[in-house]
Amino acid sequence: MVYITSWDEFVERSIQLFRADPQSSRYVMKYRHCDGKLVLKVTDNRECLKFKTDQAQDAKKMEKLNNIFFTLMARGPDVDITEVTAKEQTETQPSKKGRGRRQ
Repeated sequence: MVYITSWDEFVERSIQLFRADPQSSRYVMKYRHCDGKLVLKVTDNRECLKFKTDQAQDAKKMEKLNNIFFTLMARGPDVDITEVTAKEQTETQPSKKGRGRRQ
C-alpha cells in the first residue's frame, strides 16, 4: 500500500494501473466526516495506490478524476482522455457576461 503525496503523480499512476488491467481494477473513495479526511484508492489486487487529503479544494480534483474513470470504464481503457480534461477546462472558464449596464 503506497500513499502518494503528489496529486498529479497519483492521477498518472492510477490511470496506468487501470489501463494495464481494467477487469480487476477498482477505484474507491472514502470520506471520514469526523476527521475531515478523504482517501482515494486505486487497486488491481497486486498494487494499491492511495491518496489522502483534508483540503476542501481537492474536491474539484477528485471530481475530475471521477470523470476520467467514468470515461475509461464506459468507453474502454484505450480511449483518449484529453478530450475529457479539455471539456472540463472550458467549463471552468468564467463567462464574459457581467453585471454591467445594458447598452
